[in-house]
Amino acid sequence: MAKSVLLLLKVMMILLFLVWVSIWVMKPTQIWTRKWKEAEDAARTTVFGSNGLDFVVYSFPIIASIMIGFVYLHFKPKEQRRRQRRSLISSLSNPIIVNSFVGVLTAMEVLVMFMFIMFLAWTFYIRVSNDFKKMMPARSLMKLSIWQYKTFRVATRCGLLAEACLALLLFPIMRGMAVFRLFGIQFEASVRYHIWLGTMMLSFATLHGGGTLFIWGIKNMLQDEILEWQKTGRIYLAGEISLATGLVIWITSLPQVRRKRFEIFYYTHHLYFIFIVFFLFHTGDRHFYMVLPAIFIFAIERLLRIIQSTPETCILSARIFPLKAIEVILPKEPRLKYAPTSIIFIKIPSISKFQWHSFSIASSSLVDDDTMSIIIKCDGSWTNSLYDMIQGMPVAGPDQRAQRCIPVLVEGPYGPASTEFLSKYDSLLLVAGGIGVTPFLSILQEISSSRRNNFPTKIQLVYIMKKSNSISILNSVLPLLTSKNTKEFNFKLKIYVTQETQSGTTLSEMIHEFSQVQTINFETGSTSYAPNGYGSSVMKAAIIGFTSFLFFVLLVTFSNVFLPRPKKASSKEKNASSLVDLILMFAFFLSIVISIIVFSIMTSKSLRKQNQLTEFKNKGKEMQASSLQSNRNLDDHELHFGARPNFHDIFSKFSNETGGSYVGVLVCGPEKMKESVASICRLSSQGSITSTRTKKPYFNFHSLNFTL
Repeated sequence: MAKSVLLLLKVMMILLFLVWVSIWVMKPTQIWTRKWKEAEDAARTTVFGSNGLDFVVYSFPIIASIMIGFVYLHFKPKEQRRRQRRSLISSLSNPIIVNSFVGVLTAMEVLVMFMFIMFLAWTFYIRVSNDFKKMMPARSLMKLSIWQYKTFRVATRCGLLAEACLALLLFPIMRGMAVFRLFGIQFEASVRYHIWLGTMMLSFATLHGGGTLFIWGIKNMLQDEILEWQKTGRIYLAGEISLATGLVIWITSLPQVRRKRFEIFYYTHHLYFIFIVFFLFHTGDRHFYMVLPAIFIFAIERLLRIIQSTPETCILSARIFPLKAIEVILPKEPRLKYAPTSIIFIKIPSISKFQWHSFSIASSSLVDDDTMSIIIKCDGSWTNSLYDMIQGMPVAGPDQRAQRCIPVLVEGPYGPASTEFLSKYDSLLLVAGGIGVTPFLSILQEISSSRRNNFPTKIQLVYIMKKSNSISILNSVLPLLTSKNTKEFNFKLKIYVTQETQSGTTLSEMIHEFSQVQTINFETGSTSYAPNGYGSSVMKAAIIGFTSFLFFVLLVTFSNVFLPRPKKASSKEKNASSLVDLILMFAFFLSIVISIIVFSIMTSKSLRKQNQLTEFKNKGKEMQASSLQSNRNLDDHELHFGARPNFHDIFSKFSNETGGSYVGVLVCGPEKMKESVASICRLSSQGSITSTRTKKPYFNFHSLNFTL
């Protein structure tokens, strides 16, 4: 019965998505234009009006598909019963392009990009060819020459390509409602889709605006048109404001600004509100319904994030590592469970009232019920301020307790929907550079603690560090180094210290040398909040469904109150376009505000039920260096100084060392290292990785890098 329900949900989700895509494909054709005009004329005389029809047809299919997707994620089995083998899907997820300019692209990404570009070409061709067929009467009306008319229409149709990009622009950056989780794509990977779509959108919008202004200038219409706020039709001034705002956002998001002046990038990105409002005034409500779904869900998600991250919690304890890094222990509700490689965003008001920083969670929710930890490498102004604050904290007593608490705001955690991305492999090869080892700590803890059959139990961790003091970061998984490998669990560590040339140093000696880690416990004060997450998938689907229904009711109600209903279906609409846009905007904001208020009341009730943060069992585990130093099992692991790893050699030997034929390769670290590993995985998909075993291993690539 459960399988039948899941199958039904999956079919409904796919069908609704295909309906939405089909509408985009058919919309430029004359057949759709003719039939849609008839449908709108008929709807104007009904209580729902043309606005209700536009929302139901253009917006609701993809909204309903996403709602069903969240319900499907909630009821989908968390674990697979049997191991998957190499398939077409896994082949498409492997890299086929590895380039320092575009990064690592999988076959699936290239295929989807090609299909999207073909769609843009189709839309542009159909629109422009239809315009050119009507060229003679339109030319005489606008008093343009042939080339002026063609240039003007081409520029106009570029605006529709920008609209198509905007329809998808916000989906990749939704953290809590990340629809890409349905396809197993993590938030870290989807951010770059937002960058690509934003660049394409602004490029088409610039061609649209620049071409239009060029023709106006030739015809001496620039001064008359550029500041005009039309009562009906396109509002040109609104389009100019929207384009200028978008260009400011794009320029400040370039790497040269984003990496050196992150606050400028962060604050100017909030101008998206102005961009969207004036986009609505410029294009009108009918075009806005096509891009509404992403904006609608993004607005809900953004406000939910604000609510979830408003209550203050506190740092329970901190551990200071020798390499100027700190592990911060935060409280969490025992009911909060998250998959390995999840991330959280934290803000410390005493350092900055506005800055949020993302960190991979280094602990497993299966191991730590009431705490979660993050490891922070202190090499920036914000992280250095936190390091100085913790290190300079006066402590007293044998437990090194600080009398002062550090208030923290937590948003998240966000991550994969389940551990399915791990369970399908025979074995795992984890490649980490520096602080990039953090997400792998949660994976290792999850696998070693669960002992479940669906997890791969043959794992290698290749850890590349500049200095040997980075070994202290592996504190939480050091017991795995000394445990005797069995058929149930086999773990091997390969360490490469690139900037030191010590000879004769053993792994046990290195661990012993850097085992002295200072731990500071903090008083929790009057703080009584433990982060309880973002809510279940069913709750997200319910909020989206309730808000959508409320928006539809308000839209229809306001339209009937403020817009007179025509008596005849063929009568032309004489309402001011700004009034129609304001009605849509007001219904949009009011529906979301009401939904968020309802959710806030529900959240506040659950917060009152939480117990006071008085005692937590896990506040940081000390290294047992004495027990590790003499353990012979440490000799099974490799330690190399003064060299970087030869990935081709590691991959060639991997199958012999682990016996895995379907290998998940997870990478987190510098871009060049990621590209090197991706190149090897690309060769493996082509059958170029040799092994002494009869059965060649297949390496499936995953990147966990998260950079803004």
